[in-house]
Amino acid sequence: MEQLKNAIIERGSVVSDGVLKVDTFLNHQIDTNLMIHIGKEFANRFKESKITKILTIETSGIAPSFMAANDLDVPLVFARKKKSLTMNNDVFTSSVYSFTKQETTEIAVSKNFLQENDQVLIIDDFLANGQAALGLAAIVEQAGATVAGIGIVIEKSFQNGRSLLEEAGYRVESLARIESLKNGKVTFLADKTVQTI
Repeated sequence: MEQLKNAIIERGSVVSDGVLKVDTFLNHQIDTNLMIHIGKEFANRFKESKITKILTIETSGIAPSFMAANDLDVPLVFARKKKSLTMNNDVFTSSVYSFTKQETTEIAVSKNFLQENDQVLIIDDFLANGQAALGLAAIVEQAGATVAGIGIVIEKSFQNGRSLLEEAGYRVESLARIESLKNGKVTFLADKTVQTI
C-alpha cells in the first residue's frame, strides 16, 4: 500500500535494527486520512470472508480496526490489557508478550462480545513475533468462533511472526512488509525499495 509506505518513509524513524517508530501517524498521533485508506484496504482484502466482528488489542490497533469495521459495517471489539471495575470474571483471556515493551500482559474480552457463529478478522498495528495476533486468535478460539484472517498494518518480515501464524493455519494480510531496518534504512520486502528515513 503506497500511502502507508510513503508515511513510513516520510514520517517514521528507525530506532534500531529491530524497532521502527511510527508514533507520528499510527500509534500515538493518528493520521485519520491514512487510517481511512488503511481501513478500506483491509475491508477490500477481506470482503469475501463474511466478517461479523473485528478484534484488536488496545490501543494501537483501534484506529485501523475502527476504519475497517466501519467499512465492513461490523462491530469492533478490542481486548483490554487491564480489567476495569465494570468487567466481571466472565471473560476470555490470553497472555501476550510484547516485543516492544519486553513484558507479558494478560488480555481479556468479555464473553458477551464473541459468539460461536462469529467470523472474526483480527487487526493489529505491527507483526513482529506474532504474539499479539496469536493471543487474540486464542481468545477467538475460546469463544468457539472462527479466525477469518489476520490483518497487519506493518509487518517486520525479518522476524518470525508471519511464519508462526501461517503454520497455525491463519491467513495473513500485511499492508507494508519490511525486510530490513539495518543502518537506519527501511527495505520493503515486496519491491526491494530501500529508503533512508
